[in-house]
Amino acid sequence: MTSLEGIDMAEAAAGGPSRSANASRSPTDSDLVADLRDGSSAALGILFDRYSDRIYNYCFRRTASWDVAEDATSATFLEAWKSRDRTQVYDESALPWLYGIATNVCRNLSRKQRRHLYAVGRLPRERDVPDHADGVATRVDDERRMSELLAAIRELPQRDQDVLVLVAWSGLSYEQAAAALDVPIGTVRSRLARARKRLAAITEKRDQS
Repeated sequence: MTSLEGIDMAEAAAGGPSRSANASRSPTDSDLVADLRDGSSAALGILFDRYSDRIYNYCFRRTASWDVAEDATSATFLEAWKSRDRTQVYDESALPWLYGIATNVCRNLSRKQRRHLYAVGRLPRERDVPDHADGVATRVDDERRMSELLAAIRELPQRDQDVLVLVAWSGLSYEQAAAALDVPIGTVRSRLARARKRLAAITEKRDQS
């Protein structure tokens, strides 16, 4: 899938060995965040192994393209490395922070970039590409279905889309979504309620047409 290529491991090595990597127990996200702030690339590698699949699927749900999602996932962890001094945990998890980065990455992908990356993804490849979605017949069918769903969701304001995808699709709590988006919990609740109501109306209208 994705990798941590592009991160300067030599730079990270200057920070010394990771405390978490040497621990006998499985490191908590809080441990990893502390190590990451100290410049440990090993800590980022563990976070990548722990959460890259969830970030990958989240990016797919925001872009409807596995290839764009792969690039977005790599960009998310690269940005996580660049902003490691601002790493945060919420409810003992670094996932909301990573979702917040991924949200900005997907939001900043221009339509032109999406079209280009999607077109590249349609070209034949010399190597087989593994299917990262369990139970999905083909990547093409998955992208088509997600494109149809996103067509409806993109009629919502961007801020409502963000809350809907983070809570309804990614399973974040209201508190975690608020942390990911840096908004009050009450704002998350009101945006989610509004998004669900508007999406139901949009779906009903599409079904009738």
